[in-house]
Amino acid sequence: MLSLIEQIKTGALWNFPGGVHPPENKQQSLKTTLDRASIAKEIVLPIKQHIGKPGNLIVSAGDRVLKGQPLTKYDMSFMLPVHAPTSGIITAIEPRTTAHPSGLSEICIVIEPDFKEEWVASHSHENNDENFQEKTPEALIEVIRQAGISGMGGAGFPTAKKIQAGLGRTEILIINAAECEPYITADDVLMQQYADAIIQGIEIVEHILKPKLTIIGIEDNKPDAIKALELAAQHKDIVIRVIPTKYPSGGEKQLIKVLTNKEVPNNGIPADIGLLVQNVGSLYAIQRAVCHGEPLIERIVTLTGNAFRQPKNIWTLIGTPVQALLDEFDYKAERKLPRLIMGGPMMGFTLPHANVPITKTSNCILAPTRREIVSDQHEMACIRCGACAEACPASLLPQQLQWYAKAQDFDKCTELNIKDCIECGACAFVCPSEIPLVQYYRQAKAEIRTRKEEADSAERARQRFEDKKLRLERDKAERENRFKKAADDRRQEMKSSGSDDAIAAAIARVKAQKTEAEANTPDVKPAVAAAIARAKEKQAQAMQQGQAEPDNSEMVKLRKERKRQARERKAELHNEITGNTEPTSASNKQSAVAAAIARAKAKKAQQMQADAAPANAENNGIEAVNEADAKKASVAAAIARAKARKAEQAEPESEADAKKAAVAAAIARAKARKAEQAEPERKPADAPSEADAKKAAVAAAIARAKARKAEQAEPESTPADAPSEADAKKAAVAAAIARAKARKAEQAEPESTPADAPSEADAKKAAVAAAIARAKARKAEQAESSVKESVEAPSEAIEAVNAVDPKKAAVAAAIARAKARKAEQAESSVKESVEAPSEAIEAVDDVDPKKAAVAAAIARAKARKAEQEQQKQSEEKE
Repeated sequence: MLSLIEQIKTGALWNFPGGVHPPENKQQSLKTTLDRASIAKEIVLPIKQHIGKPGNLIVSAGDRVLKGQPLTKYDMSFMLPVHAPTSGIITAIEPRTTAHPSGLSEICIVIEPDFKEEWVASHSHENNDENFQEKTPEALIEVIRQAGISGMGGAGFPTAKKIQAGLGRTEILIINAAECEPYITADDVLMQQYADAIIQGIEIVEHILKPKLTIIGIEDNKPDAIKALELAAQHKDIVIRVIPTKYPSGGEKQLIKVLTNKEVPNNGIPADIGLLVQNVGSLYAIQRAVCHGEPLIERIVTLTGNAFRQPKNIWTLIGTPVQALLDEFDYKAERKLPRLIMGGPMMGFTLPHANVPITKTSNCILAPTRREIVSDQHEMACIRCGACAEACPASLLPQQLQWYAKAQDFDKCTELNIKDCIECGACAFVCPSEIPLVQYYRQAKAEIRTRKEEADSAERARQRFEDKKLRLERDKAERENRFKKAADDRRQEMKSSGSDDAIAAAIARVKAQKTEAEANTPDVKPAVAAAIARAKEKQAQAMQQGQAEPDNSEMVKLRKERKRQARERKAELHNEITGNTEPTSASNKQSAVAAAIARAKAKKAQQMQADAAPANAENNGIEAVNEADAKKASVAAAIARAKARKAEQAEPESEADAKKAAVAAAIARAKARKAEQAEPERKPADAPSEADAKKAAVAAAIARAKARKAEQAEPESTPADAPSEADAKKAAVAAAIARAKARKAEQAEPESTPADAPSEADAKKAAVAAAIARAKARKAEQAESSVKESVEAPSEAIEAVNAVDPKKAAVAAAIARAKARKAEQAESSVKESVEAPSEAIEAVDDVDPKKAAVAAAIARAKARKAEQEQQKQSEEKE
């Protein structure tokens, strides 16, 4: 049995099902020679002239371009560039109507030619590279792709992509020269005029694919083209097979069936069965690109139909508007219903207007008259004659396809293989009901294609979403693993370093502190709730009994209890702030204030005594204080009495009393400083006057009262904090009043005369003072032995002693000796008749041992310092 190739070489031919024999009408355009159209005033180039995606623009409006210059670029295999067919200026890049059955607009590059025909620098007319055999298949495929060549006889599939798909698996290369469409003779004229170039293009493709056999399939109605091809391929291994004229034998699948008896599988391509089909126009463009470096910028177009005075074939630039060709080649439109068809009468489509540009796939402009091709046909009901099924070359069921397409049941259309329809129009040509079946099929195929694209887009989006979800879950798991690993590492590190025990101990301490705080918190809420409950119960009882006002005694008690607890909490908070650990009450605060006032007055008395004596007091002694001292002493005594009465009448219980006491202490200190700064010179006196003795007695009584009060409640803590701003203002006012009184007393004080001996009242008072002094001395001697080692002089007293001026110390010593002599003189005269009052004795008995020890220590320190100063003065005199 002969192989397929041997059968083909023996001249065997096959037939395809269906097919029709419409009137050819090819001779009208073959009567004249091939002509060339002139350059139009405007060139319109759609950026998409092929199946696939449009290229990316690399020019902009206003640019000047040269002939053959690429205007777009590609970055994928289904993209093709377009080139400038002539030199000129780009005037616009905008949507224009293109050669498509839909009549929709697409982005176009509009060029205004300059008619200079300047080629791009990479092209040269002398460039004639015949040594394509030295180039690799990949390099030749790239040249074809850069030239922008696509299928020029059908749908416009990118030629480079088609050849690349057949690399390594093409056994038979088929050249389609059938040109079965009526009226069209573009390929016929091309084969007659350029047969050698076509054969050379076939050799280039053979060099790329290396097939076992190359066949040229041409219909028998082209005798001149057959002769030209036979002459050009007489020494080539190329089989020229003449096939019967039958429409649509020029279809790819039908031509394969006729020449090889093979059928392309459903949803497949010829390369799947080892075949590749190329149009003669595409082969000529390949030869120009590879051998001359010319991109696809022009082609042959058939202008035919009775509306043309002389139908012919012309070379025209791609992008030339159809209207320019009609104007140039004697087109005469009919007055009623003029029609222009792009393509042939079987597969062509009517143009919406004449300003549509020529594209790479435009092979014919048909301008028929009304008598030539009837246009006023009306669709009628299908009579189910079956003629369409008999004429279908793809063995489809046109009648059922039309039903489902009309009902928009696209799933059924897909089941019936509507995709295999080549839109040849044979079914519509034989339909007695004049149903435009091809239009239904085109619309259904477009809708199916659109839905498939949407479904693919949705699927891609779903896949991206799933991938993103998986990626996020993976990242989350990785993060969790990292965190877990880091936590494990930290735990291991803490175990190795012992930090785990420290953390646990810290947590335990925090919990213990929290528990202790909760335990120490007074549980008031249950008591409050109980009191509220009791109050409500009593109120309800009162309402039942008809009483207007219920008994609120429980609520009153509750309020008092809450106030008491608030005072206690406030006192505790104050103790925490001041650092006092002993419980504080209003009474001990008052005692602390009184003690502070007594200390301040004692300091003031010492300073006044030190400043009162003259310089020679060491030798002569001092018997009495001067007049100013007496006035100030009287003022101080009055203030002290008033304070004592006020303290006895109402003891302060709140923190405000403590603040007032602190204010009083501050006032006393200010008075002492003022007395130091402005103390007048004291004049000596032999003995105090009667008024002075009385004032001294008053001062002694006040001192005894204050001593008793201090003994009753001596605090261990310091007085309250400094007074507030309002208290300070009050202190300043009191100081001013004191100064005014002092000045008034100085002005109105009568001169006092010295007395050689005291009066009877003075003698009694002196005896009292002596008794008090002896009692204090005895008690101090008793307490000194017990507290001598444990009790030391306070820092305040020691600092006061160290700061004593030697002169003042001498004065103080002289005053003390003078008072002692005076006391001894008075004691001898009234010793038997005068006794110390009970009040003074009680005051002496109640002296605090610690204070007595402190006073004794201060006295000893003063005495030592005074003796040292006396020795120094005596040494200096000697």
